[in-house]
Amino acid sequence: MGQLYLVRHGQASLGADDYDQLSALGAQQSQRLGEHWRAQGLQFDAVITGTLKRHAQTLQGIQQGLGSNHAPLLWPGLNEYDSEAVIRTVQKGPLTKPTTPEGYREHFRLLRDGLTQWMAGVVSPQGMPSYVDFVKGVTSALDHVRQNHEGNVLLVSSGGPIATAVAQVLRTSPETSIELNLRIRNSAVSEFNFNPKRHSLIAFNTITHLESPTHKDWITYA
Repeated sequence: MGQLYLVRHGQASLGADDYDQLSALGAQQSQRLGEHWRAQGLQFDAVITGTLKRHAQTLQGIQQGLGSNHAPLLWPGLNEYDSEAVIRTVQKGPLTKPTTPEGYREHFRLLRDGLTQWMAGVVSPQGMPSYVDFVKGVTSALDHVRQNHEGNVLLVSSGGPIATAVAQVLRTSPETSIELNLRIRNSAVSEFNFNPKRHSLIAFNTITHLESPTHKDWITYA
C-alpha cells in the first residue's frame, strides 16, 4: 500500500524563447510546496520525474523546502507533449507567440483542436509519439510505482501526463483528459492510493500550499 503524489511543475516561461525553464515565481511555488509538506511532517520513500528541465527545477525547489535530497528515477514517459508541434498540425502559416488575452484564447483553441485530432490518430505531430505510445509512457510509470514501491512516492511531471494518469485511473475518455489538463494549476498536487493491483484517485489539482492570503497571488496555470 502507498500514496502517490503527482505534482505539476511550477510556472514555466510561456511566451519566452525557452518555455522549459521555471520562472522566478515557479521556483517559489515549488519551494513553498516543499515547505508546506515539511510542516505536515511528510517525507517520501521514492521520487520519479520526467526528464525536462522544468521537472528537475521543480523537484529542486520542493526538496529545498522539504529539506530532503532524494535522487529521482528519471522516466521519459512522463515528459509533456510538444504543444507547438500539436498546434502546427492544425494551424496554417507561421506560429506566433501569444501576448494578449485574445492570443492566449486562440492558442488554447488550436491546442484543443490539435490534441483531439492527435488522440484520434488523425494527425501525427512532428517529433512526437503516437497518442497510444504517449499513454503507454504514462501508464508504465504508474505500473512501476505499483509493482516496486510502498509508502509515499513523489512524481513530478506536467499537465498532459498527469491528466492522462487521472483519466486512465478513472477510465474516462481521452477528450476528458484535455479538459483536466488545461485546468491543472502550477505546482498543484493530485493524489492516488495504490496497491500492487491498482491506483485509486483521492485528490485532484489541489493547491493547499497556496491558499493562504500571503500566497493566493501565486496561483497560475502556465
